[in-house]
Amino acid sequence: MRLLPWIWGVMITATVAASARDIRVGEDVKTIAAAIKLAQPGDTIHLQPIVYRDYAGFYGKKGEPGKPITLDGHGATLEGSDPLDPKQWTEVSPGLFEASKLLTRLDDPIIMRWFFLWDGKMNHMGRTSKGKKAPFKKVEDLQAGEWTFVQDHARDKAMANQIFGSFFIRLPAGQKLPDARIFVPVRSVGVGLGGANAHLVIRNITATHPHNDGFNIHGDCRDVVFENIRAIECGDDGVSAHESAEYRVDGLVAIGNSTGITDTVAAKTTYRHVFLADNLAFDLYFLNDGRYAVSDAVVLSSSEHALQVSGGKDQHSELRLDNVLIHREGSKGSVSVAKDATLFARRFTLEGDELKSGGKVETDGAPAERQVLIESLVPSEYRSRLAQ
Repeated sequence: MRLLPWIWGVMITATVAASARDIRVGEDVKTIAAAIKLAQPGDTIHLQPIVYRDYAGFYGKKGEPGKPITLDGHGATLEGSDPLDPKQWTEVSPGLFEASKLLTRLDDPIIMRWFFLWDGKMNHMGRTSKGKKAPFKKVEDLQAGEWTFVQDHARDKAMANQIFGSFFIRLPAGQKLPDARIFVPVRSVGVGLGGANAHLVIRNITATHPHNDGFNIHGDCRDVVFENIRAIECGDDGVSAHESAEYRVDGLVAIGNSTGITDTVAAKTTYRHVFLADNLAFDLYFLNDGRYAVSDAVVLSSSEHALQVSGGKDQHSELRLDNVLIHREGSKGSVSVAKDATLFARRFTLEGDELKSGGKVETDGAPAERQVLIESLVPSEYRSRLAQ
């Protein structure tokens, strides 16, 4: 049933309030946030298959058993970056620009994950969250196409974990700032959950270029399902579970992030039909006191750590793998199970890396269904990279 609108999502007619409704962003309401606020058990929020410079935030949102609240992106992209605003930048010398108020708030985690999109490519300056971090360059050492950050420690606010400083970028000789095609990752996530959420379905959405996670799940979640989601070039994790989040994912592509999947604390998560590639620090990272499962997955790994499972003080992490292929590109990375962790693996294949374990590992010794996985999960443009 179509939603009957009244003043862009402020009110709807009582005759349809008790029924499952279709809420169309851009037609029945103006914004994703307005649609989520309006949605009740059984409702479906529809996005258009376009690029939204926006994010989807669920904070204490609950459907009911058998009547979930559904967000269907229909192929929509949630874009975390905006074009650089030249008015925020001052040319301090020919080709060198400074911005001291690029975001309303900065902290160490943001700076740790920071990048600029420069002519369509992520520019990390050799730094990535959870991985290797080159020191920031001195301003005077910047070359064309590079950036750096200079912190002003005198202005830091320890109580608020807030820091201050300036970003600097250097352009090629003669290039004007409006012509540089630089984008700034102003949003922290693509899809975010916080607080107590339950009975949600989130499907058919791509999250790209936030400075934090593509799909960031905090709080206490129950009966939350993600279907056919993509996390592309996110500053931190493609998908990340925290606290007591419980959810399942059926259909995940995570490419070019700092990590593909990072789940932590006491989360319980299940992933099926997964393709990961070109992530930087970790592909699969599971830690603390959680219980995790990944099945029917291909990892094309050039990261520092293709897989790591670890617990912590008085904690024990468990991961179950079924029909998973990890294929190493380039120099070897790490695949490890810490002493406070357990890996249960069926139909598991490592190509180019070696499993190192101080914990418990149980495997049936059977290989993954390699060709079936490649044909069913791997985009055609990546298949040649998996040739043996």
